[in-house]
Amino acid sequence: MMDHIYIGVDAAKAWLDIYHPAHGARRIENTPAGIRSFASAVAREGAWVIFEASGGYDRALRDGLEAGKSSFSRVNPRQARDFARAMGVIGKTDRVDARMLATFGQKLQPAQTPPISAARQVLLAQIIRRRQLVEMRKQEATRLQQTTDSDSRSDMKSLILVLERRIAKVEARIAEIIQSSPEIAETDRMLQSVPGVGMIVSATLMAELPEIGTTDRRKIAALAGLAPIARDSGQRQGKRVVGGGRATVRTVLYLAALHASRHSTTFKAFRRKLQDAGKPVKAALTATARKLLSVLNSMVADGAYFREILAT
Repeated sequence: MMDHIYIGVDAAKAWLDIYHPAHGARRIENTPAGIRSFASAVAREGAWVIFEASGGYDRALRDGLEAGKSSFSRVNPRQARDFARAMGVIGKTDRVDARMLATFGQKLQPAQTPPISAARQVLLAQIIRRRQLVEMRKQEATRLQQTTDSDSRSDMKSLILVLERRIAKVEARIAEIIQSSPEIAETDRMLQSVPGVGMIVSATLMAELPEIGTTDRRKIAALAGLAPIARDSGQRQGKRVVGGGRATVRTVLYLAALHASRHSTTFKAFRRKLQDAGKPVKAALTATARKLLSVLNSMVADGAYFREILAT
């Protein structure tokens, strides 16, 4: 593998802390102009940038690096933190994080994060907005259940109706974005050929898991946070759990697996076999979600539509 200079970047709302192994630490403003200058320097040097997925504060950085044709890896914060602990780093500051991310890149050499097309970026923005609106509606519905005041209840019901109209409008926009791109529309048709996978699940996978169809089943499961994590010690075999990865993707896959295991003979048989073997319902559904993702990943890679596997 070719040796690279790995630059660690910790993204905050107002600034970016940067650690270059040869030039040390510095801080720049998290603005389009500052990022453009940084991305140009990275591209000229042929360096590789490592940064965490940080709740949206890294979005401008990612866009700037893509526009500047710079190599970068957007890594899972939990993975980066576990690496820091393994290196004996207990403290956590922005500068320490930036330096540790540079070391993370040098030691582990993570794969390059695939670029997101302009259409998928627009789709991602609408998926995020829908999720925000759905959460607001959920909060208002909870408040409605907790109050008996008639005026408050009337106001909450009115707001819930407004939110439902906004959600419907965003969903219509999502459908419009999908149909406007032949590539996205075809992928959407493939994904939705699986019983239990609807437009929102399909759109979420295309927007938030762009690696689907480009990597193997183990890596895609890890990205989605569906890979089982071993907890063994000596003679004791601990309970396998899932975690990390992209929580929003894991959530929609879990719900899709629930529906698929009811409406698809393939996934119904898979889940039933696990539960008949003594697996708890939640564990069986998690395994079904992992199976579903593996099937979807293979379908996109092969450009194929779903076909039921007949039980023998």
